[in-house]
Amino acid sequence: MTSISVEPCTFALFGALGDLALRKLFPSLYQLDRAGLLPAETRLLALALDAGEESRHLATIAEHLRRHVPGAELEEGALQRFLARLDYLSMDFLQAEAYAALADRVGEAQRLIAYFATPAALYEPICAGLAEVGLAERTRVVLEKPIGHDLASSRKVNEAVARHFPEDRTYRIDHYLGKETVQNLIALRFANSLFETQWNQNHISHVEITVAEQVGIEGRWGYFDKAGQLRDMIQNHLLQLLCLIAMDPPSDLSADSIRDEKVKVLKALAPIDAAQLSQQVV
Repeated sequence: MTSISVEPCTFALFGALGDLALRKLFPSLYQLDRAGLLPAETRLLALALDAGEESRHLATIAEHLRRHVPGAELEEGALQRFLARLDYLSMDFLQAEAYAALADRVGEAQRLIAYFATPAALYEPICAGLAEVGLAERTRVVLEKPIGHDLASSRKVNEAVARHFPEDRTYRIDHYLGKETVQNLIALRFANSLFETQWNQNHISHVEITVAEQVGIEGRWGYFDKAGQLRDMIQNHLLQLLCLIAMDPPSDLSADSIRDEKVKVLKALAPIDAAQLSQQVV
């Protein structure tokens, strides 16, 4: 087991009983704990609207951990240790008074990481609720995509978050960027002399990005009816892959430099014209 020096915090997961949390986030947190990457003092708070016995909701989380963590990596001792640091709090994210109970759970000592595994429409009331009870100053927020359903709503959401949290404490996450192959793209392109000299229009005729998903929409009909596949996959995951493939070398590996090069790629894309849709979309 590896141990690193990380400042402890309270990790509050909003939308803790949703598909994303149960299928992706809790298994990832379990793996961090199993690897010794969560400080012993770090607390995990599962937040959702569902009332009822805390033990019932924790049992639901445990059931999904057993289902989604690979068998060889699911150790009963590690699982019980992980569940022991997990608490459940029922709260209505639209009710301002609910955040007082959250503040009591967090206390005054620790930093807070607020992970929003909820629809983007809830980001504004959650941010306002955290600020109202004095938690904003020591909180970092993590926003899941899609952030809005079009440019106007995306700007509105980002402006609402920015009223309470500065940019350096706001993290917009795209889990495709956490895939090992995707993380290696920058090194493959810019730290490899063979590819660096050949990765241009003189040697590459076209790029085809294929996303072959093994998991269907399953029980996420409500989400996909509202978001659709274009917003769920292309606007974020596939455009991020396109940027990593087409961007120029960044001046350094800082987040700002990489972002700036990605923006240049996006600005160079020809917008899709409804009149030419049949020629631009297969």
